Amino acid sequence: MMDEYRRGWAHRYLREAKAELEAARKIPYMAPSLMLEAIRKARNAIYYSIGEPAFIENLVREELGKPKPEKDFILRLLIEIEETVQQLSQIEEVNSDALMKQADSLVQVASEFVETLTEEKAEN
Repeated sequence: MMDEYRRGWAHRYLREAKAELEAARKIPYMAPSLMLEAIRKARNAIYYSIGEPAFIENLVREELGKPKPEKDFILRLLIEIEETVQQLSQIEEVNSDALMKQADSLVQVASEFVETLTEEKAEN
C-alpha cells in the first residue's frame, strides 16, 4: 500500500517528465538537457511509487557494475534506467531523434509502472 505523500510525488514527477518531453519537442536547442531531465524525473516517479527513494537509489547504485539480476525484473529495470542516465549525462554529441525515442519509451514505462502501483491513471 502506498501512502498519499509518495503517490503524490510519483504522479508529480511523471507529469513533469511528460512536460519536459513536450518542451524538448518545442525547443530543439535545449532538447538534450530536457530529455535527460525527463528520464531522471521518470526514474524518480518509479522510485516514489515503490518505496523510499533514497533507499532505492542507494540499492540501485550498489548494484551498478554487478551482473544484472535475472529473476528481479524491477531491480534490473531500475539498473538499466540508471545506466542510461549515467551514459547520457556523459555524452557530448547526442542523436536527438534516438534520444527522444528512448526518453519517450522510458517515460511510458514509468507511467505504466506508476499507474499499476497506484491503481490510478496518471494525469497528462
